[in-house]
Amino acid sequence: MDLATHYATGPAEDDRLTRTPHGRLEHLRTRELLRRHLTEGDRVLDVGGGTGGHAAWLAAEGHPVHLVDVVPAHVARAATRPGVTASVGDARSLDAADASHDVVLLLGPLYHLVDAGDRARALAEARRVLRPGGLLAAAGISRYLSLLETGAAGTLTSGLGDRVRAVIETGAYDGHVGFVPTHWHTATELHDEVTTAGFTDTAVFGVEGPSWPALDAAGLARFDQLVEPALRAARIVERDPALIGASAHLLAVARRPA
Repeated sequence: MDLATHYATGPAEDDRLTRTPHGRLEHLRTRELLRRHLTEGDRVLDVGGGTGGHAAWLAAEGHPVHLVDVVPAHVARAATRPGVTASVGDARSLDAADASHDVVLLLGPLYHLVDAGDRARALAEARRVLRPGGLLAAAGISRYLSLLETGAAGTLTSGLGDRVRAVIETGAYDGHVGFVPTHWHTATELHDEVTTAGFTDTAVFGVEGPSWPALDAAGLARFDQLVEPALRAARIVERDPALIGASAHLLAVARRPA
């Protein structure tokens, strides 16, 4: 199934960051991590930005934002967000001019690009369109996501175990807990891909921390009660090598050399 078909027929992308506890936690933590590295008025290119969930708050905080996505319906929705412009495009071949942006976000493309060569091309394009010293923020899905999700939900059957083990060992996710086949990263792999693409000062953070399965088990009704301790836990171990993979998502931040 191609991405346009998946996003047209699957769960709505527009509420992905609000409909589950772990989605809300992902949104809060991604916003928190990005704010640490952004400066006032940064020109942001949001590549693979979906319907504009992050572009909207970035624009509201004064950043000029242009969103690029491969799914036309996403682009049409994103273009309705105040302060956001949007166009259809591919992370591997961007229309933006060289050194034209202060920040490039790749919060979706690296896991949808299952071929390592395609991920390298997307990272090379991000480097090209960044100004010297500009910021890259690139997300990956943790290889341990389905282990933690199914183990906490009581759905990790003996039959599913081999498929969960395979994605941990190889990164090749086959869709066994929903979603399309994608590539899932370890923190080391994500770090190395970004650094090999010519970026410097690369750091990888765990986004949600280890508490996200517990938030999902508790449900949306208890989210407001439980989110602050979950955020504190995420911050404590966001760079801890032993627990960074317990997050559902990883975020690499790096700079184009000045």
